[in-house]
Order: sequence, then structure tokens, then C-alpha cells
Amino acid sequence: MIVIAGHYRFPPEQLAAIQPAMARMIEASRAEPGCVHYAFAHDVIEPGMIRVSEAGVDQAAFDAHAASAHMAQWRADSAAHGIHDRTITAYDVTGSRSL
Repeated sequence: MIVIAGHYRFPPEQLAAIQPAMARMIEASRAEPGCVHYAFAHDVIEPGMIRVSEAGVDQAAFDAHAASAHMAQWRADSAAHGIHDRTITAYDVTGSRSL
């Protein structure tokens, strides 16, 4: 399994405008084969910060996601609305347990 965690920022005044593109990206990504989890979350303390979390069954699923048409559209939409400070990290997961 591949787990992705990170964040990026938008100018706070752009959040309402980018929201529809965020929803389209989430819906399309969750429908992909191999997607286990896909979410964006607004940080409750830092205006404009969006937390990202994803999980996919394997590297092939993540590669397909990265090459998808909806990812290309998301890159264009997010750039048009001032995305910056993007930090995303992929983790190879070999096991899990409930806490």
C-alpha cells in the first residue's frame, strides 16, 4: 500500500473559488481502481492550508492516478487559483493496525 500525506496552501480569498475543483478531484480520485482513501481537509487554524491524505493499493494505482486526466485538470485549476507551499510525501506501508 502507498499512503500519501501532505499539505498545500491557497490564498484564503481563493478557497471558495477552488472548492468545486477540489470536489471534482476527490470524486474522480475515489472512483479510481486501487483507491483506498482520498481526502482534502481545511486546516482549522491556518487559513488557506489544505491537508491532503491518500491511500492506494500499490504503486501502479498511484502512477495511474498521477497520469489521469482529472489530475491534469486539478493541476491547471489549482495553479490558476494560486496554489503554493506544496509538500506531499509518499510512504510505502507494509502493515497496519487499529489504534
